[in-house]
Amino acid sequence: MEERITRGVTSFPRRLRPGDRVALVAPAGPVDPERLARGRDLLAGLGLEVVIGDHVLEREWFLAGSDAGRAADLQEAWCDPGVAAVICARGGYGTTRLLDLLDWDAMAAAGPKILLGSSDITALHRAFAHRLGVVTLFGPMPATALLGGPEGPDQVTFAHLKEVLFEGGRPGPIVGDRLLVPGRAGGGVIRGPVVGGNLALLAALCGTPYELRAEGCVVLLEDVTEEPYRIDRMLTQLRQAGCLDGALGFALGSWVECGDPLPVLAERLAPLGAPVIAGLPVGHGAPQLCVWMGADGTIVTESYSLTSMFRDPRAAP
Repeated sequence: MEERITRGVTSFPRRLRPGDRVALVAPAGPVDPERLARGRDLLAGLGLEVVIGDHVLEREWFLAGSDAGRAADLQEAWCDPGVAAVICARGGYGTTRLLDLLDWDAMAAAGPKILLGSSDITALHRAFAHRLGVVTLFGPMPATALLGGPEGPDQVTFAHLKEVLFEGGRPGPIVGDRLLVPGRAGGGVIRGPVVGGNLALLAALCGTPYELRAEGCVVLLEDVTEEPYRIDRMLTQLRQAGCLDGALGFALGSWVECGDPLPVLAERLAPLGAPVIAGLPVGHGAPQLCVWMGADGTIVTESYSLTSMFRDPRAAP
């Protein structure tokens, strides 16, 4: 297979309309059938036709079935011209194991569509940016407690997801709660493509074709159940690998069950000279808001906000 690696994001998928077909796949950890059913019904209630990959409910060790089966579901959904969005059921672990199994030429030929997921799905956001040059959506997944729990979805999360997914929606900026590091320029307005995602996955991708390259970009970082010393270690790894060089600004999402990581984050990121805003409800926990990865992003340090701009692919340049 010919190697295909694009430099930078070049295409935007079409946003959804009622009646569109979406496919649920499980690239990572095992999926709870009841949460999956509730998440499926939630999406169907938005007027979407929901199909489920053949291997989604399989289980092998700590994975949602075999690597081959998980990769086949993902590739089949992406290459199906009748599918408008590929939605990852949950994160967990295992997505990086699929990156060498996908036929990137076939997936590139299929053209852009929405990919939605977060956490371990950071590996797909990085790979899709490099191999396909497509904007992807970092956001909540249907077979998680946040959307598929027995008490119903978190309403703020669900409302924002609907606003972002469908044509005509105009979600506003995502607002944090502090300027953690002012940066050398003293803050202001910072614009650049949004990259990043889950910190542990970004560290795991160091040394691969999909490693983070932050030059000229706005970097989103978040994680869950990582002690501050582990966050320190991963940030140090990214810095020593040059992955954070040239970043224009940092937007820090949630750090659920991570103790108090902000002092470590400030100490490790401050020498890079870029502003750092913190407290954005992105990543894990509730609410969990959506960010378009690869899209044009804007940090406003005065309001601690991040906006990721979606460009309609049918609009004139």
